Amino acid sequence: MTFQNDLLEGKTAFVTGGFSGIGAAIANALAQLGAHVVAAGVPLPEGAPDALNRAVRRVTLDVRSDDDIAAALHAFERLDIVVNCAGVISRGDEHRIDVFERVMDINLHGTMRVCTAARALLKASGGCIVNTASMLSFFGGGLVPAYSASKGAVAQLTKSLALAYAADGIRVNAIAPGWIATPLTEELQSDDGRSQAILERTPLRRWGTPDEVAQVAVFLCTPAASFMTGAIVAVDGGYLVA
Repeated sequence: MTFQNDLLEGKTAFVTGGFSGIGAAIANALAQLGAHVVAAGVPLPEGAPDALNRAVRRVTLDVRSDDDIAAALHAFERLDIVVNCAGVISRGDEHRIDVFERVMDINLHGTMRVCTAARALLKASGGCIVNTASMLSFFGGGLVPAYSASKGAVAQLTKSLALAYAADGIRVNAIAPGWIATPLTEELQSDDGRSQAILERTPLRRWGTPDEVAQVAVFLCTPAASFMTGAIVAVDGGYLVA
């Protein structure tokens, strides 16, 4: 752990997409620093491992539902940190309009719904938001036009909300993970040819881990980042600059 154990003592955090992958790693990291953390998400497939530690409370949430979001946030008397990690990808199917619309609704509209619903609580605490962009915020993806479009839009949404929410004392930043070993990238990890191409382009020559992304997300939630807003922080092993 990079940070002092009680750094976020007394803080409350809400993490969407928090049941697995990067979201779960962020939820665990925030809890390890003393925050009261609620992880929200849809039920995992049967047999999927439980990635959350016992200190994290779980709530079922579909970010496409205003009612779900309102119900989840109604339980908070105080909210200091919101992390938007809910996201999907449908490689090869995203040229279908119905799939395109579903991916955009979860990845982009879901992020906006949560930010809008949480704004008043965050204003009261002087809190912060961390959104999840991607390397595909900067590059095109021929097999994933919806994912790429949604993540490009999340980056621009982050900048726009940073401006809109600044007067409320709310900071809004985003992480932009590169190639991270998560359930969303299992297909690529298991394809030797595609994995090798990714590693050859990545200067650090390896896949990243969810915990490595979580440490950067946590930094954006701490006083150390108190003068940062509107930033899109790449966590990519150098992929973006290669």
